[in-house]
Amino acid sequence: MVNKTVQVVAATALRQFAFFDAHPVKDVHDLANPPEIFKNASEISTVASSSAGLLVADIHGSIHTLNKEFVSTTSWVAHVGGRVMHMAERNGVLVTIGEESAVRGSLLKIWDLGKTDKRNQAPVLLKSSKVQPNNKPHPVSCFALSSALSFLAIGLADGTVLLYRHLDQSLSSTTSLTALPKTRIIHESSPEPITGLGFRELPSPTNADAKDNNLHLFIVTTNTVHLYHVSGKGSGGSSVLLDDIGCGLGCAVMDWRAEKIVLARDEAVYAYGLHGREPPYAYEGYKSSIHTHLNYVIVVSPPTTATTTSSATRKLAAQGAGGDGDASRVTVFDMENKVVGYTGVFAEGIREVISEWGNIYILTNNGQLTRLAEKSTSAKLSMLYAKALYPLALSLAQTQHLDESYVADIHRQHGDHLYTKGDWDGAMTCYLKTIGWVKPSYVVRKFLDAQRIHNLVTYLQELHALGLANADHTTLLLNTYTKLKDVARLDSFIKTESRRSGAAESNGDLPFDLDTAIRVCRQAGYFDHASYLAKRYKRHEEYLRVMIEDAGKYGEALTYLRHLGAVAAESNLARYGRAMLDNLPEETTQLLIDLCTISGPLIIPEAEDTTPQQSSAPANAPSYLSYLALSRAPAPEDKVEESNPDKEEDLTEPQTTQPSAPTPSKEKRPSPTLYFAHFVDHPSYFVRFLESVAARRWGQSLSSLPSSLLDTSLDKDEDQEKYNQAAVWNTLLELYLDGGSPEQQEKALKVLTSDTLPCDKTHALILCSSYSYTRGLVVLWEKLGMYEDTLRFWMDKHNASPSESSASTEVVQALVRYGPTHPHLYELVLRFLTSTPELLTRHQADVEKILEHIEKERIIPPLGVVQILSRNGVASVGLVKDWLMGRIKEAREEVQTDQQLINSYQLETNAKLKQVAELEDPMHAKVFSVTRCSQCSGQLDLPSVHFMCNHSYHQRCLLDHETECPLCVRQHGIIQEIRRNNERMADQHELFLADVQDNGFKVVAGGFGKGVLNMTRLDDVAV
Repeated sequence: MVNKTVQVVAATALRQFAFFDAHPVKDVHDLANPPEIFKNASEISTVASSSAGLLVADIHGSIHTLNKEFVSTTSWVAHVGGRVMHMAERNGVLVTIGEESAVRGSLLKIWDLGKTDKRNQAPVLLKSSKVQPNNKPHPVSCFALSSALSFLAIGLADGTVLLYRHLDQSLSSTTSLTALPKTRIIHESSPEPITGLGFRELPSPTNADAKDNNLHLFIVTTNTVHLYHVSGKGSGGSSVLLDDIGCGLGCAVMDWRAEKIVLARDEAVYAYGLHGREPPYAYEGYKSSIHTHLNYVIVVSPPTTATTTSSATRKLAAQGAGGDGDASRVTVFDMENKVVGYTGVFAEGIREVISEWGNIYILTNNGQLTRLAEKSTSAKLSMLYAKALYPLALSLAQTQHLDESYVADIHRQHGDHLYTKGDWDGAMTCYLKTIGWVKPSYVVRKFLDAQRIHNLVTYLQELHALGLANADHTTLLLNTYTKLKDVARLDSFIKTESRRSGAAESNGDLPFDLDTAIRVCRQAGYFDHASYLAKRYKRHEEYLRVMIEDAGKYGEALTYLRHLGAVAAESNLARYGRAMLDNLPEETTQLLIDLCTISGPLIIPEAEDTTPQQSSAPANAPSYLSYLALSRAPAPEDKVEESNPDKEEDLTEPQTTQPSAPTPSKEKRPSPTLYFAHFVDHPSYFVRFLESVAARRWGQSLSSLPSSLLDTSLDKDEDQEKYNQAAVWNTLLELYLDGGSPEQQEKALKVLTSDTLPCDKTHALILCSSYSYTRGLVVLWEKLGMYEDTLRFWMDKHNASPSESSASTEVVQALVRYGPTHPHLYELVLRFLTSTPELLTRHQADVEKILEHIEKERIIPPLGVVQILSRNGVASVGLVKDWLMGRIKEAREEVQTDQQLINSYQLETNAKLKQVAELEDPMHAKVFSVTRCSQCSGQLDLPSVHFMCNHSYHQRCLLDHETECPLCVRQHGIIQEIRRNNERMADQHELFLADVQDNGFKVVAGGFGKGVLNMTRLDDVAV
């Protein structure tokens, strides 16, 4: 047994405040007096709150339902000839315990407030039963009803506790009025009466602190407190003793959450939970009753604080208060916040304390009703602010479930209070709790002084940890670290925040502004920290910028690039390729080769290269700069990718620069033209890069044919690939020509003569002309069909050096190769060979062959040949005497033949004209002397038909209505069709002009001959 001696010193002291205002309540019809229902307050036996209104029972057995104006809306006699001692309502069901004149002992009745009996307009009586566990009736001292109406506990004055199980089920049954569940005696403490009962309800879903899901019953006697397990696992046993101190009747009540029972004793106020007594609250003096209102506990006691509780002392104190011996004090406790919210003395004595409609109502013995209205939360907080009770204000705000913004404002005011007192650390502790509600600038400005810089660092770190920092905050924090040279805290911030952001990073959120952090570390010279952050969050571009531009660690940057993969390496090499080539040309060239030729992860190159490196002296001003894509677009920003938090590593040691290896997958290879500009100062490595890319990517080289085994499936853009191939070989050709060595010129010639390498011929022609590469020019002219340019090139070369015979010989040889397919070259060569006496003497035989070929193929008319030879005095008549005589003879014979044809045509034309004239002369008679039919060749007889064309027919040999000669009409039809076709051709000017462009004068002459150009239309003739 626990010692009954109470240690009041250990009790919690309570502060007093005026959180309630007292207002008298008047009758709605008589404002000078209290409500009429309370006129005879001494007859009121009990009062209870309900969902239907305030329930008031009197000693006559009646119950009244009051509204907010305290006007009775419903009244009925619940216990005839007796009184109502106890009542409680749950879910519209009212349970009353009272006495009746006709019944010995206490009577239990259950009413349905939602239904009305039509006979007496009273609520429907559901059940009625006597409360008598044995033959000896004892008065009911208290009772408790569970919130779900499942259990009903009744305490008797002899220390017995009765329990009704499954009460709600019995109410829904159709059994008799007196049928109730069988009672069970769960506790006996004779001769100690039961002074308090209360169900410890099941925890609500929002109460996360409640871990016990069973229903328990608190049992209070005058000397003990017990706990009985009502339902759930392990229920049904005997009650468990929690404490060996009890309380008087009416001094035990359940708290507002129905989780603890509160006892009022003379020395203090106690609270009991499932695990026993909790720390008491110091409040000495006699207590007559205890009640609850929301989170408040209301204690009614005499107005004295003396430890003596005799009746004489209480009466003396009451008279000092101006009343009779029944004077009482009302004290309202907030047990959660450990404050007294109201204290008042009522000289008339207190009859009832009512909690209804959000207010506390005090009913005195003389019928006066006083309403205690709670002040607003803001008013209560202002009272606490005035006394600088900020912790209590926080507790009050949490109890009232205020918004977080109000709580943050309390922390801010608390921080301001501590700041004015010079407690920087305490103020910062408060300000840290305002993050997210108070602007960071409000706090930052207060701690910018050098003496408070460490507190500022703490605030900024927490701001970053919560993900609420912006770039300015990151800059300020890192600048603070760097200015203080506090490398340890800088390391801690970077590493700790990186690990703390594990969950947030998966959503793309970072604990600080990454770009700002890297920038500040770079500016302050903390390159290891900047590279750590860039590597940690896979900001590849930033990492390479630090390693290359700041730290100068090109080897580590190159290794890092290899492990990035093709996509990331492509964009970063486009930016840093030139710097890498300037410092590590061999390794960077190999990396670029692998990047442009490998689909997938970039493997570490082997010691031996597949393509031999070409050595070439750099040119002073290589012209291929004009071809390179110098105006490249900037590389895209790398996104922050997900990564696991790194383990502890020392930023002062050399870092491992290999990022996590990407999953092997085939990717589209980048265009090699992207990296041309980087090789401006490295022509030899440029040659190696281009040759290797062409060989490994497309299987193209100077010594082998294109390979069909290479995988080009990834390069789906065929047009782009063709462009890349042409760009590579065009640039290679320029580099070969720029080198100037015989070996490289031979390579250039192989490129030009190859029919498989995709070299742009026009571009190559410009290059060969710029570098005066004769062999290449000739090859290109031949491939492009520019044979006249080839001849003129050798002619110009001969004119530059007339003494050399090789140039003129090349002209004659070129004519032999190209002349048969291009006859116009003969005239050009003939002019050249007859331009100087030396050439004519050297190539006289060639000239004679040219003339014979011209005559044979009819390339140039004789007159044209004479004009060519006679333009200067180089060629003599004797050179072409025989050739001219032959041409003149042939011309004479042709003229004679043409003259004969002309004469025959003239005779025929004259005869036709004469015939036409005879036919048109009306005075000239036509004699028909034909004796046979032109159709059947029979002897012509009558009737016969004669035509003006001298054809005659039997009439029977002609068709009906035939008006034209059958023999002549076919001949004239052919001629007319030819004329119609010529008329149609005369309107198609596009075809005529196209023929003129192809054949010239011949087509024009033919047009005149056919009458196309001067045609008389048949329609016009008909008209």
